[in-house]
Amino acid sequence: MRWPRKSRPRLVDAITLAVAAVAGMVGGAMNALAGGGSFATMPTLIALGLPSPIANATSNVALQPGAITSAWAYRGGLGPLAGMSVRRLCIVTFIGGLVGSLLLVATPSSTFDVIIPWLLLVATIAIAFGPRAADWLRSRTSIGPRTLVTAQVLLGLYGGYFGGGVGMMMTATWGLLSGSAPHQLAAPRTLMLSMANAAATIVFVTLGMVKWVLCVPMLLGAIVGGHFGARLGIVLPPWAIRAWTLAISTITTMVFFYRAYL
Repeated sequence: MRWPRKSRPRLVDAITLAVAAVAGMVGGAMNALAGGGSFATMPTLIALGLPSPIANATSNVALQPGAITSAWAYRGGLGPLAGMSVRRLCIVTFIGGLVGSLLLVATPSSTFDVIIPWLLLVATIAIAFGPRAADWLRSRTSIGPRTLVTAQVLLGLYGGYFGGGVGMMMTATWGLLSGSAPHQLAAPRTLMLSMANAAATIVFVTLGMVKWVLCVPMLLGAIVGGHFGARLGIVLPPWAIRAWTLAISTITTMVFFYRAYL
């Protein structure tokens, strides 16, 4: 049976929306488990036809509600980090996020396509070796709390510009600078992620960089995925969560290098 000519676009649109929603579910679940949700959402949006900067902006906005709810859930674990108050950390991260998102706006699509594989590689390395490298460095050196301001500005800037793997980078950096264990950093990490994303969201929405027809189903999917991902994280062993996140990030990085350079 042949589909009527007028029905075909509706079928394609329905499939596209469903793909965006499923990617949002996966991304929301990944963020709830260990971070790295943009490894699922942004490549999907690019595959659906969005230019890379628009896909990145849309992905950022779609994952923001999940970041906010996670930060609220972890609020009881908030406290000063390396002598710096949470309020000061939020301000520094928000400013960095604003600058990073404005840099993304100023970056041509062709340039971003060349840069993005390297950003993905940095994020993948952070996921693979960040906590271990932080433990190794912390046992050999000590860095004062003032350095945290500079580091947090750079992390916020990266979070606003791209954001992939920034949660892992924060955990590794803070572990080195403050001497805290990774499980003690879940609360400030989720809050700083939401601050960087909030700054970027303001810029992206104001400047019309969000493709809302794909953002809305992805956003709804991310909320659902974040809820069930958090429940799944209770029963899954840490090594399984980390292995899944690393596998997704590695495959995504390889695909983007192939897309940009081959």
